[in-house]
Amino acid sequence: MSDESSVHVVMFPSAGMGHLTPFLRLASLLLNNHCKLTLITPLPTVSHAESQLLSHFHSSFPQLNLLPFHLPPPPSPPPISVDPFFHRVLTLRNSIHLIPPLISSLSPPISIFISDIFLVTPLLSITQKLSLPNYTLFTSSAAMLCFYSHFPAIAHSKPDDDDDAPEISFPVPGLPFSPLPYSYIPPIIFQPNTIFRNQIIEDSPNLSKLHGVFLNTFESLESHSLKALNDGQVIENKPPVYAVGPFLPFEFEKKNTSTQLSRWLDDQPIGSVVYVCFGSRTSLKREQMREIGNGLMRSGYKFVWVVKDKIVDKEEQVGLGEVLGVELVEGMKEKGLVVKEWVDQTEILSHKSVGGFVSHCGWNSIMEASLNGVPILAWPQHGDQKINAELVEISEWGIWNKSWGWGGELVVKGDEIGDAIKEIMENELLKDKAMKVKEGAMKAMSIGGDCEVTIQKLIQKWKNNVNNSV
Repeated sequence: MSDESSVHVVMFPSAGMGHLTPFLRLASLLLNNHCKLTLITPLPTVSHAESQLLSHFHSSFPQLNLLPFHLPPPPSPPPISVDPFFHRVLTLRNSIHLIPPLISSLSPPISIFISDIFLVTPLLSITQKLSLPNYTLFTSSAAMLCFYSHFPAIAHSKPDDDDDAPEISFPVPGLPFSPLPYSYIPPIIFQPNTIFRNQIIEDSPNLSKLHGVFLNTFESLESHSLKALNDGQVIENKPPVYAVGPFLPFEFEKKNTSTQLSRWLDDQPIGSVVYVCFGSRTSLKREQMREIGNGLMRSGYKFVWVVKDKIVDKEEQVGLGEVLGVELVEGMKEKGLVVKEWVDQTEILSHKSVGGFVSHCGWNSIMEASLNGVPILAWPQHGDQKINAELVEISEWGIWNKSWGWGGELVVKGDEIGDAIKEIMENELLKDKAMKVKEGAMKAMSIGGDCEVTIQKLIQKWKNNVNNSV
């Protein structure tokens, strides 16, 4: 195919590993199907982990065109209390007007534009003016997309009296567990004038103006929500919703096999290790982390625990002894590994020794657990995570103690944590269901599976559009 008639996809992620990782995994699917791909990379990144991932990705796909987008400095520094990732999203949305000159000289002409869900509305006027088909990647579950689409109606129906709100629930089309309890909705989006709330209120009605929505999910896990979305039960004048997951890890992730961590896992019996991680953005209070340590010791199981006490790790590193207490750190040395840096989660979850996962239920983590058939102890901390945790529980491959609330609301004691860990490590029903989820995930990703068929049909459609316009 000539360069002029090839499909040229431009992709534009936002901020945070939770968004960048699935974005690049979708990019790898398109690159492996011979699309020309330009990745707009907002700089500087918020975290060092994002910079490293971009560097590794470009090394693995040298044909990728990286288009740096140097963001202007904000007019004033954000308050210390503002989440740096949300602040980056706001900066991006306010800087979208700088994109047209950046992409005007790209060759061959752009065929498709795929942006992060956080950038929908600001980009619409640009893609409409350039007559570009506009898609978005929604980086959570199909269930969460149902909620996201319906949120403006929920916001208008919520009673003004907050004392009454916890007792109510909301019918949400497409949710497999509707009505949705008020307690499952992240409190931040009911607070007036927060970045996240304003973004959903503004962007949700504009989903109908898109050409399609990509989801990192698969049919056998979310058939109810996917059907409702594509039947128009959730979004009026809906765009097509494409389930193209679960996204597979990158090849360069699989090559990291000689680490101390992997060697330690190699020495453990099959299914004997519990993995504890709350994602790339969740920092816990030190008191709660010490209770987790006590719970791990109480459980009696070997463990790998990723500790994080800051949202973004800066140059200054605080030692584990200061975070957890020297006595606890010493006591845990015989039982497991405690790490305080970014880890290759796919390497851990895919290891035969890992038999359970204590997770915040970020969607990337759930998809990675699904690919490896690992039972989950759900402990939602913020955002979409209670909706995701409920999906795991009703699929019967995980448990969720709803009395633990949102992260930071209360300190969950070590004995409760230890007992819950024993449950996921010893419950045979959870293990059986987790393996069934894995079978569905692997089938979706296999040759001739839903993901491959969907991607190839889309690319053929885009090629036809390009050829018709040449």
